[in-house]
Amino acid sequence: MFEQKLYRRDMIRCALCADAPCTKACERTDPARCLRSIWFENEKGAASGLPDVNPCANCAAPCEAACVRPGEVPIRSLMTRLHDEVRPELEIRLPADEERLKTELCGIPLENPFFLSSSVVGSTYDMCARAFEAGWAGVSFKTISKLDIHEASPRFSAITGDNGSIIGFKNIEQLSDHSVAENMEIFRRLKKNYPTKFILASIMGRSDEEWEELAGQCVENGADAIELNFSCPNMAEGGLGSDIGQVPELVERFTAAARRGTDRPIIAKPTPNVAVMSPAAEAARRGGADGIAAINTIKSVTEVNPHTYVSAPAVHGMSAVGGYSGSAVKPIALRFIAELGKNPALAGMHISAMGGVETWSDALEFILLGADSIQVTTAVMQYGYRIVEDLKQGLNLYLKEKGFQSVREARGLALDTVSETTNVLERDSVLFPKFHREACIGCGRCMISCADGGHQAIRLGADRKPILDGKRCVGCHLCVLVCPARAITPGRKRINKQK
Repeated sequence: MFEQKLYRRDMIRCALCADAPCTKACERTDPARCLRSIWFENEKGAASGLPDVNPCANCAAPCEAACVRPGEVPIRSLMTRLHDEVRPELEIRLPADEERLKTELCGIPLENPFFLSSSVVGSTYDMCARAFEAGWAGVSFKTISKLDIHEASPRFSAITGDNGSIIGFKNIEQLSDHSVAENMEIFRRLKKNYPTKFILASIMGRSDEEWEELAGQCVENGADAIELNFSCPNMAEGGLGSDIGQVPELVERFTAAARRGTDRPIIAKPTPNVAVMSPAAEAARRGGADGIAAINTIKSVTEVNPHTYVSAPAVHGMSAVGGYSGSAVKPIALRFIAELGKNPALAGMHISAMGGVETWSDALEFILLGADSIQVTTAVMQYGYRIVEDLKQGLNLYLKEKGFQSVREARGLALDTVSETTNVLERDSVLFPKFHREACIGCGRCMISCADGGHQAIRLGADRKPILDGKRCVGCHLCVLVCPARAITPGRKRINKQK
């Protein structure tokens, strides 16, 4: 069984450069492409493309000398590990075509399930064209309205990890600042030059008439389907965006209004700023929607400055509640997609999922919980349109490994394992941790966490290696999660005697 060999931590200082100097310096392969694949959990795809002979053998590593952080990224070592450790364990090689990725949205063909979500990443002709050239199947174009949009500056803030990567992202951005006429011209050009790509036109109206009119205009000018924005948290005017998405009656009413404007597929986008999403989703179906898009950003406050007392982003001494996205929201997004996927009242509706997708495995999790297509914004803002290469490669390889002939065969396979309560869980056994002493670095982090956050079941021996007290251990696996060396894994199971 294949186990992941390489992690982001192995290349933590890599800047994932544009027009990377390491690749320019290499005459044998494309190290920058391989490093990106490691970062985006597609190490098998990267290894699959390497030649039989290690291209880094007997090499002076000019890539490392050319690196923007010379000596800080072990490029040759990483490439060698891809070749010598990952490649030999591959059960299959990367498929030569992408036939398995082909799917559909409400009967309209898609080259693959990957879309840009409605945001700045899909807001001009040039941006959409470059995304299509990179391999994205479609775009949910930045929300079109008749509002006069004036944006604040700055309008983004972020919560970052140890290496500076964005974990959570906040925005106070609003809708498209182009006129309706300008956006219609963009649609016409995109459809003329990229007829096989999917244009999902996100719209927002202020009345029944505007929802109907915008839906009709977008379709007349090249949109393949309509997305109804009932979830933007940043609108200046009351009664728009998430204010609508929290009221099922308004969702139904305005969906019906948009339906009067077109016979093309309609995807409703309810707000995640609710306890449950089903009432709004069911209302959208009653109004004539063919699918649901979820989740939009979550209302948030980030980074209160201890000196100015203003949260981020600060705009002339003020800030505002804004939309939160990125990896941090993925668990919340998965919960909502599972809710929609399990709801029999929504059976047959297309689910377009988003919320923290960076890697192909992120996307797969949504598909396994019932998603039909995947939308991405924050990861594109951080890493660029190029991430679609690893999204497609990783998912394509997974589908082939599993023997699936299409994305749809994987759809919803995890739904039966998700329960709304913990009452269904088996509680008569303990799965102990297993300590891999050869990998243990003797830091004692497992002991500290178990003592102060667990059940005081770990002590360190004279060699600083952990020793487990089986009578105290309850199998919570906190130690597995905190180990910086990944030297603790699930081990043997003990069945408790029934009382």
